[in-house]
Amino acid sequence: MFNDSELETVVVLNEETVATVQSLIDQFKPRKSILSSVIGHDPEIERLLESVTTFHKLTHRSRLPFTTPVGRPETIGADRLALAAAAVYFHPERNNLVIGSGTCITYNFINKFHEFLGGAISPGIEMRLRSLNQYTAKLPLVTADWNVPLIGYDTNTNILSGVIIGLANEIDGFVNDYEKRFGNFNVLLTGGDTGILASHLKKKIFADPELIFKGLYAISEVNNP
Repeated sequence: MFNDSELETVVVLNEETVATVQSLIDQFKPRKSILSSVIGHDPEIERLLESVTTFHKLTHRSRLPFTTPVGRPETIGADRLALAAAAVYFHPERNNLVIGSGTCITYNFINKFHEFLGGAISPGIEMRLRSLNQYTAKLPLVTADWNVPLIGYDTNTNILSGVIIGLANEIDGFVNDYEKRFGNFNVLLTGGDTGILASHLKKKIFADPELIFKGLYAISEVNNP
């Protein structure tokens, strides 16, 4: 929930039913809404939002506050579109590298001309931990933790060091390579694993776990001014 461009409330839903969405509408009485979905949601949710708010559904046909000169919007994930939109809307006319830390780690580069040039995708923390467990005979499934030693002293901490600190070094390496090519730019880190990774990064970053919501707000403003 936003008031103008200020994020005021984040609500995590236990279920994505029409009744749940109706309860949110009754509570907050929004004037505008935007839906970004990668699941088979009930189409009645869209009809409800459209009936009581100025509604926009994010698709590859949505107007965006940036261009995609080297790719097609329909091939870019909705989460990456939202992250790029947030960078442009809240940090305009800057080179921005937005790193999304979720199921996958996405690197999204938007230059100062508001062109989304692409980036990279690699496995996220949970995917790395699960792969070590599933593709070996004896390694356990370990729970991610920010408090990780550089030198592991047992199997669990060896895995955590390899995954968490290894991923932090990957991110620092990408940032270093971008610096060599583009010079000064913003690095924005977001996503569910921000709290685990941020303290292990050597490079200066802006950590904002809720950046994707700000990107959806920006896209809504472009499409529903």
